[in-house]
Amino acid sequence: MSNEVITFGCRLNSFESEIISQNLESSNINNAVIFNTCSVTKEAERQAKQAIRKYIRENPENKVIITGCAAQIDPTSYQNIDGVDKVIGNEEKLNPETYSNNLFSTDSEKILVNDIMSVKENAPHLISSMQEKARAFIQVQNGCNHRCTFCIIPYGRGNSRSVSIGDIVKQGNLLVENGYNEIVLTAVDMTSYGEDLPGNPTLGDMVKRFLNLVPKLQRLRLSSIDVAEIDDVLLDLIINEKRLMPHLHLSLQAGDDMVLKRMKRRHTRQQAIDFCKKVKSHRPDVIFGADIIAGFPTETDEMFENSLKMVEEISIPHLHVFPYSKREGTPAEKIPENKQVPKQIRKDRAAKYRNLASKQLEELQKSISGTTQKIVIESNNIGRTEQFLQIQLNNKYPIGSVAECYVTYEGGKLVEA
Repeated sequence: MSNEVITFGCRLNSFESEIISQNLESSNINNAVIFNTCSVTKEAERQAKQAIRKYIRENPENKVIITGCAAQIDPTSYQNIDGVDKVIGNEEKLNPETYSNNLFSTDSEKILVNDIMSVKENAPHLISSMQEKARAFIQVQNGCNHRCTFCIIPYGRGNSRSVSIGDIVKQGNLLVENGYNEIVLTAVDMTSYGEDLPGNPTLGDMVKRFLNLVPKLQRLRLSSIDVAEIDDVLLDLIINEKRLMPHLHLSLQAGDDMVLKRMKRRHTRQQAIDFCKKVKSHRPDVIFGADIIAGFPTETDEMFENSLKMVEEISIPHLHVFPYSKREGTPAEKIPENKQVPKQIRKDRAAKYRNLASKQLEELQKSISGTTQKIVIESNNIGRTEQFLQIQLNNKYPIGSVAECYVTYEGGKLVEA
């Protein structure tokens, strides 16, 4: 068996898994699997542990290493799984020296996890390709200085650290030279980009320079942005730069001001609505995705309805819904039990969000039926439009290429005519 990296969670984890793979290739380690875990919800951790135990049962002879946010936050719970050989932190997983000959020596510590809050900068990493062939990811920022009351991620990622514009551009040109037509800039708190860099460049400054200095790139996406931190340069790019794809994923979490305040979010309901309406007024083809938490503690029926109405008003067909998940060590965990929303109500509210988003997605798909779309090919029979809508293909195209296809809406999905 060759080495394997199994990835859970976000696009940033996917990018980092490529670095881990490169580190393993240049090491003398054989027959090892690394699980790169996620801790955004309890369910994410449960799924990771289930997959780890299943793998160990089926492959008892292989070495097993656990890393990622869940391992960083609670290394002991992974150390205690029978068959796990090593638990390494989010800083250590990216360091080639971690994968030295003595990684599995009997006298070495089973847990190799540093205090993530002590990490002050991002070491630059270059990758030439990714397992995903349709698009490539570039890490531009890591960590978060904010402390939303529901969120455990800063304790897995540390404080905000930005990658220099020069390193981002170098990575972008290398990926484009190797055939990638679409790149996604990834981060933990993307709109805080540059606060720690000399001259304090904004996210908009970085994106503008990136597009200018990677001129052969056809399509650029941003993984997630916060409406509280949209600078003027970025807004201008969103409205006018056609290489920046018309699909924006927003970190909203709720659409009721009291819930947002208790979450310690920095935007209001009206700010989110105003931003989306302003963008749509200048660039009508832009569509939105968003993260929404259903059933945050103290959320009443009226508060939930406010959030649901906001999703309807903005129109968010790409909606990622998370029923609230209590995370140990977060302020929201300390909210009294009588203020917690019952689990079934959380599930019911999540279902209402998903039903609304599904209707909005159907309306959007019908609206582009009978048009020609530029599509990036993800597999032999699936492509994605500029608005990140999935298209069922009838012709064969090279994976990762950009094709123009005439699409129609049939049988509940968009298909190539």
